[in-house]
Amino acid sequence: MADPSVTPPPPPAPEQSQDFDIAEEYGTARKNLPPAGVVAICVAVVVAVVGLYAFTHRAKPHSTGSIDDVVVVPVPGQDMVLVAINISIESQEDKSSRIKSIQVSADVNGNKLSDDAVPAVDAQRYFTAFPDLKQHTLNLLTIGTRINPNGKVIGTLVASFSVKPEDFAARKSLTVTITPYDELPVVITK
Repeated sequence: MADPSVTPPPPPAPEQSQDFDIAEEYGTARKNLPPAGVVAICVAVVVAVVGLYAFTHRAKPHSTGSIDDVVVVPVPGQDMVLVAINISIESQEDKSSRIKSIQVSADVNGNKLSDDAVPAVDAQRYFTAFPDLKQHTLNLLTIGTRINPNGKVIGTLVASFSVKPEDFAARKSLTVTITPYDELPVVITK
């Protein structure tokens, strides 16, 4: 039987619930972050500084050039012209460079036509077949031509375009793009 002298333990007192707001514990963005205006100003300043740096330190060609003379000779029996172009390239670099590629393009009647400069061997054959093409010829400018540091190279290149001579004479522009190794292309337009 049960012993009447032992009293059962008193039941635990009911816990009183406390009002606990977790948001208050960890804070809110309003309390922990800087004002949005300050953040916006800082971001604008950083963007302006990066933009100014990018603008002042952008890549620039190390050489400049000009188209000095253009001689156009029609190919008989074809709607085609051969063009001899005298150009000058001036280097502003402290090291020498070599020409990787030469491309000539013309805007004729709204059509963009382009051609790579012909190799020296072919150019000599064209000069023999078309003596008028050789009128103001200088040394041939070819792939691999060296441009000395702070030097100037003057030469002739030959290209062909499949247009009538009168259409080529009415062209909007003539562009020579010379790409040296490890440099930006030099774009010369006339």
